[in-house]
Parts: sequence; structure tokens; C-alpha cells
Amino acid sequence: MFSGSMVAIITPFKADGSVAEETYRQLIEFQIANGTDAIIPCGTTGESATLNYEEHDRVIQICIDQVNKRIPVIAGTGSNSTVEAIELSLHAKKMGADGVLLVSPYYNKPSQEGLYQHYKALNDAVALPQVLYNVPGRTGMNMEAKTTIRLAQLPNIIAIKEASGNVTQSGEILAAAGDKIDILSGDDFLTLPLMAIGAKGIISVTANLMPKEVKDMVAAINKGDWTTAKALHLRMLEMHNTMFIESNPVPVKTALSLIGKCEAHVRLPLVPLSAGSLDKLKSVMKGYGLI
Repeated sequence: MFSGSMVAIITPFKADGSVAEETYRQLIEFQIANGTDAIIPCGTTGESATLNYEEHDRVIQICIDQVNKRIPVIAGTGSNSTVEAIELSLHAKKMGADGVLLVSPYYNKPSQEGLYQHYKALNDAVALPQVLYNVPGRTGMNMEAKTTIRLAQLPNIIAIKEASGNVTQSGEILAAAGDKIDILSGDDFLTLPLMAIGAKGIISVTANLMPKEVKDMVAAINKGDWTTAKALHLRMLEMHNTMFIESNPVPVKTALSLIGKCEAHVRLPLVPLSAGSLDKLKSVMKGYGLI
């Protein structure tokens, strides 16, 4: 249902910490103009953890309004509280989101059965396409393949964003339930390997900065042009890695500020990019001809 080059879009802030709404709209247009297939507001890259409820809803609503049905909007509505995740998801549905992205509960560290029951409750309560999000580096625990395979039987669960870094795990899911659930890469540097075994696309950080290049690689894979796809994958690899020299989204926001797309402001506890990392980022961007 959701496929291709999808961006986990940043939430731009003004110097006073408020959401920079007009800048945000321009970033959405930048993505659409460069062929991005879907936009995901209020994910990790969108600093959802430091948006209050009103801001969270507003950021999603702006995205839905600006996109105006041109491409899907998949709203980040996950939480470590099942009740809260249901409330956020129902509100996203009411606003007109095409689907929701649901990060595994963080900090609680539920058992595999707890994960299943969390997502089952969301499936039962929210009649909207749901994308699970497994990101152990952020949540502190891995959702095992067997749990995803079990969840794939539920009607509203249609995909999983896999950011475990484990290609074998994704392969196990596809082998057992590939007809029921899609894999979406959650790591830019694993897009090509995962799509080679059947993933449908990427929910990308790098696409904030280089949307055309990420889309071109995905399009090449879908055409079976592996020579072009491999060349693009290898060319972008340094940038993918540079996007994580410090905590996401600090590097990508800084990069966007260097090309005049937004200000680099982040919210505490995130802080601006260190001087050494900034020098590294500028050097890499110069190598790509971006600055």
C-alpha cells in the first residue's frame, strides 16, 4: 500500500522554539517536487518526543492540508502508552491521514506478548492502515520476527518499518508473511539490501536533504536497474552515515540550514551540532556539491 521513497520529515522551529509553519510547508513542497512518494510527519526525525499534544496535531494537520491528497501522509502517532497511541491515531484519522506509523513502546520494554497486545489494541481501535516501527536503538528492545509475523495476520497492520539493522530478521518476516505485511527499510544505508530481498521502499532521513537521489535509487531498483541502483547506493553511503554523526535529527536539520531550507534549531535535550561534527558535515556536503 505504501511504497517507494518516503521521507520522515523534520519539524522546523523558529528561534523562539515555536513551529515554523511556513518553512514546514515549503519543505513539503520541496519533497513533492522531487518525487517523494509519501511524507511521514511526527516521527523521530520530526522530534515528536518534544512536541506537545497541540503541536503534534498541528504538525500533522499542516502536512495533510499542504499535501492535499497528492501523495500519502503517514502520521507518526506511536507512544509508550497504548491508550495515548490510540487517541493520537484516532485524531490523525479524523484529520485525514492516510495511515499511521507506530513506534514500539519505548522505555517500558514490554515482552513480546506485550508488544503483540499493544499493537492488537491499536488494530482493533483504529480503522486505518498501520505501519509498525521496530527501532531497537531508540526503544531499548527488538520486536522479534515471530511477533511481527503474528501481527501480520491482523487486518489493519499492513507494513513494518524495520530499523533493527538485521537483514536476516526482515528476511524471516518476508519468508513467512510477505503476502500479508510489507517491509519498509528504516535505515537509509540498508535500503538497497532490504529491497533486494523484497522490501517495498524506505522511510528516509537522507531524503530530507537529497530527495531526488533517494527517489532515483528506489526507482532504479523497481526497474531492475541494479547497476544504477548500486552506484547510487554507494554514492550516498557517506551521506547516510553522516546523518547520524550525532543524534538524529541534529545533523539533517543542520544540513538543511546550510542549504537555506530551514533554521537548525532543535529542542532540548537535543543541542546544536558540535564544532567538530559541523566541520565534518560541511566537508561531506561540499563533496556532494550541496554547498
